[in-house]
Amino acid sequence: MGCSIRECCVLFLVLLVSCARGEDPYRFYTWNVTYGDIYPLGVKQQGILINWQFPGPQIEAVTNDNLIINVYNSLDEPFLLSWNGVLQRRNSWQDGVYGTNCPILPGHNFTYVLQVKDQIGSYFYYPSLAFHKAAGGYGGFKIESRPGIPVPFPPPAGDFTILAGDWYKRNHTDLRAILDGGSDLPFPDGIIINGRGSNAYTFTVDQGKTYRFRISNVGLTSSINFRIQGHKMTIVEVEGTHTLQNIYDSLDVHLGQTYSVLVTADQPPQDYLIVVTTRFTSQVLNATSIFRYSNSGGGVTGLFPWGPTIQVDWSLNQARSLRRNLTASGPRPNPQGSYHYGLINTTRTIRLQNSAPVINGKQRYAVNSVSFIPADTPLKLADYYKIQGVFSLGSIPDYPTGSGGYLQTSVMEADFRGFVEVVFENTEDTVESWHVDGHSFFVVGMDGGQWSSASRLNYNLRDTISRSTVQVYPKSWTAIYMPLDNVGMWNVRSENWVHQYLGQQFYLRVYSPANSWRDEYPIPSNAIRCGKAVGHY
Repeated sequence: MGCSIRECCVLFLVLLVSCARGEDPYRFYTWNVTYGDIYPLGVKQQGILINWQFPGPQIEAVTNDNLIINVYNSLDEPFLLSWNGVLQRRNSWQDGVYGTNCPILPGHNFTYVLQVKDQIGSYFYYPSLAFHKAAGGYGGFKIESRPGIPVPFPPPAGDFTILAGDWYKRNHTDLRAILDGGSDLPFPDGIIINGRGSNAYTFTVDQGKTYRFRISNVGLTSSINFRIQGHKMTIVEVEGTHTLQNIYDSLDVHLGQTYSVLVTADQPPQDYLIVVTTRFTSQVLNATSIFRYSNSGGGVTGLFPWGPTIQVDWSLNQARSLRRNLTASGPRPNPQGSYHYGLINTTRTIRLQNSAPVINGKQRYAVNSVSFIPADTPLKLADYYKIQGVFSLGSIPDYPTGSGGYLQTSVMEADFRGFVEVVFENTEDTVESWHVDGHSFFVVGMDGGQWSSASRLNYNLRDTISRSTVQVYPKSWTAIYMPLDNVGMWNVRSENWVHQYLGQQFYLRVYSPANSWRDEYPIPSNAIRCGKAVGHY
């Protein structure tokens, strides 16, 4: 498949300018998105494939690389891809959610042009519309450090990506119909690892060598626990932050989160189980893969390695143990500890409380009583062209109101270069997971009960990790400090895909009055127009 005349011209000019300026390297991808038969849990389903693969092709980049990703939509419904945890600096135009981009219509294509500026770490991409994530369409996304930038551990002998999560045997269209009808989804049918059920995937290692595992929870509704039978895991990176190298027997990975661990093959040569189980669920689902020594003397032996199930305190203590490596470099050579986030005065406090109201007889989910509904025009386009009647700034309050839930296209305004305190308050009985597009934030505190100003006395203001997705335990709160250093229209959402689909999200408009390329890139020449933006150029 080729590109359109306009897109070919855009790519030619990009290459011409980059060569003239000696810019960072470019990597090119051409992806065809199709339906195809998949059998993750042994039952035939309609899956979403990228270049006939599920999971899709892995993106492998280096800090500051420019990525040109041409996506052809061969499905029968509109489609978008988004990039979980990739910051899109100055460039929410490429974020790939409906608040920023018009969908790629069936039979059409769109070329994403994005740069992984000043970023390292482990992430994933996923389809953001129409509950497509329940059909696949996701893949790994890793960003390596530039040559010459020190990394705080020796190069591993191998680098493996684990994309794990809960899964349903029903097609995504059936699941979507249940939600559209006002009901919640039933309990998931199983767990899959890299698109497959138990024991369908083998990771082969050499005895005595150390390997890196990048573990992402790409599921829909469940936290998971990851472990490898008989082996310890040393955590080294969390969503772009090099961590203190704590050692764990198992690791909780909440919805939308990614961790990197090192595992040394230091046991007798045989096969061992890689185990993923659900957390905080009444029924514990599990899936396994094989960790095989290349000189294996036999199959898996011993008891099944059960891990934690419903213990919240265990998970909370593990989350608090995650620390930033203050002396290690990040994407730049300067130490991560050189940014003293705890010495910066916050400019604003935002408290976000999730709830599960029934509105007009249908189950919905909300933030500060507002259940998000999409507009007919992407909010970023409406903002850029100053189109009236699409959204209103301030349509979601900064604090819980205690009122009943209501429907609204909710957009919160924020000032560029602000430094905000955000408190996520979870009054429900399930674990919540929150993600902020375009930003990395410092997880300064989490605890049970009700947050108050006195809770700040126990904040970690020295060496907490920064990340883009954080969990909130049942009847608990989590507090973050977030620098608003990225102009644009950014999605703030639940990573529980049922909650997100039924309204637990909003958009944060980070605004700079300068109207300068220094703060934000101009609208792309290939931007798709839809809704009220049709005809605006």
